[in-house]
Amino acid sequence: MFRRLIPVLLAVAGGFLIAVWWPGAPDAVRTMVAGTRGGDAPAKPGAMPAAAPEPEKPGLVRLTDAQVTKAGIRAEAAGGGRLSRHLHVPGTIVPSANLTARIAVKTTGTVVELRKGLGDRVGKGEVVALLDSREIAETKGEYLTARVTADLQKTLYERDKALWDKRISSEQQYLRSQASYQDLKVKEDAARRKLSFLGLSAAEIEALPNQPEAQFERQEIRSPIAGKVVERRVDLGAAVGRDNLETELYSVVDLSKVWVDLAVSPGDLPLVSEGQMVAVRTEATGDTARGRIVFIGPVLDQNTRAARVVAEIANAGEIWRPGSFVAAEIEVSDKPVRVLVPKDAIQTLEGKPNVFVRVADGFEARPVTVGRSDDDDVEVTAGLEPGEAVAVANSFTLKAELGKTAAED
Repeated sequence: MFRRLIPVLLAVAGGFLIAVWWPGAPDAVRTMVAGTRGGDAPAKPGAMPAAAPEPEKPGLVRLTDAQVTKAGIRAEAAGGGRLSRHLHVPGTIVPSANLTARIAVKTTGTVVELRKGLGDRVGKGEVVALLDSREIAETKGEYLTARVTADLQKTLYERDKALWDKRISSEQQYLRSQASYQDLKVKEDAARRKLSFLGLSAAEIEALPNQPEAQFERQEIRSPIAGKVVERRVDLGAAVGRDNLETELYSVVDLSKVWVDLAVSPGDLPLVSEGQMVAVRTEATGDTARGRIVFIGPVLDQNTRAARVVAEIANAGEIWRPGSFVAAEIEVSDKPVRVLVPKDAIQTLEGKPNVFVRVADGFEARPVTVGRSDDDDVEVTAGLEPGEAVAVANSFTLKAELGKTAAED
């Protein structure tokens, strides 16, 4: 019994002496002594310590595919594109001045028939109203008289010329006949021009000799363009013409194309030029259309201090009604870029722009250098290559998750 206690007592005494005389003894010695004291075998020489866990990679947000889907995070491959800047301005739809006509009379008379009403469509050259006018009847009579007289004098002139050529009549008779014919021809041409001014077409003038006398005072009023009647200014039986009377019968507009009146501030005016593309949108229906600027006003509006800029858009379905208010975007630049990402893909971390790149374990925050931008996209000049997938939707969730991980650390 006593012999068994001797090793234990020696171990305790040795440990006490080491602690007193050599306080800085290595832990290995103390462990060996303790192991000897406890009867345990000492550690084998050259044994490797247990491996420590690998540290988390900075900027990495670990997510499974299921977690990415649940969080609504969407990744797309970065690529090239075109960078467009837009100028947002208000606008109003107005009829095109090039496609608007006012059907008016050029003589005094009485409206005896109105063939079109508001909203009716008319063709180019179609008769829209009939007018009775004494001035028209008198002018037609003057023309027919001048025409018959000129034709008769032409026959006499040709006879006298033939006689003069044969030296049968005198030269003086030939010259008098020639002068008389030329004078009557001038009067006929003047009467024809007067009828044209009053609104008769060339075909109508040529048909006058065969027109019944009872219709001499009747005049057909025709539309100069095809379109839709948007205004009727007279009623049946109304007196029209000069002497402070109404001269306009109808207003016709072709709505296949319309204008957009845009108000551009003087500061933005240098960015605008004719031919630039304009996108138009209406809040009421959500309809959109694209057109080009056709006119830039040189004078500012005295009330709004804005310049008038006019864009033309197609309106085949007539969905753009004059008078409607619209929002317009003028494309002031359009340049190609190598790497383009949506603005939502850029997140600021520690004061610097970053994108979250899709990796095998989730998403990794990567610092990038950004360049120009437009309304929707940002140019990446460094830090990202075409084809790399980045988070373009709900990337703020990744930023929040990364901030939470950093706070826990």
